[in-house]
Amino acid sequence: MLNEYIKEHTKEAHQSLEGKVVRQMKAIRSEADYAEVLNLFYIYFASIERAIAPFMADDVLSDYAERRNSSYIKADIESLGVQPELDPNASVPQINNKLEALSALYVLEGSIMGGPYIVQMLKKYGMDKGFTFFSGYGDESAAMWQKFVAALNAVAESTPDNKERAAEIANQTFARFEELFNAKSS
Repeated sequence: MLNEYIKEHTKEAHQSLEGKVVRQMKAIRSEADYAEVLNLFYIYFASIERAIAPFMADDVLSDYAERRNSSYIKADIESLGVQPELDPNASVPQINNKLEALSALYVLEGSIMGGPYIVQMLKKYGMDKGFTFFSGYGDESAAMWQKFVAALNAVAESTPDNKERAAEIANQTFARFEELFNAKSS
């Protein structure tokens, strides 16, 4: 299955980004700090969403419009009393087809699974709002992930020779998100 191939071939990039995000989360000491980190998510998720939008027809992922997206991040930032800012120069992978769009979305959708841990961490640091994005789909998170994986694997069946390209796009998605964190922390 393509999802398993991507998972196996993106471990290093995934772990590297995850380490960067966790360090940033552990450094949060105020709502302003939290809003700053959320804004990095907002910049990147909104940029990826623009890149994949032309390829996300209902026949690709029928519930795409109902999925967690950058509007949740924007609302969380605003709930913290900060105006979100976009960066039109954020670097994202070049997306050219449905498989590549779903491969980039694999990274975004996969981030939902770590959301509850992030919320716990933030609460430990005194945060008490701005959690709609990291709450994912609540009790439906596992089911929504399975629906996504099914859509990814279905598209992969029609393009079986492109699993390396799918993993490459997912790796680029992880790496460019980490680059954004690196640029903002230096």
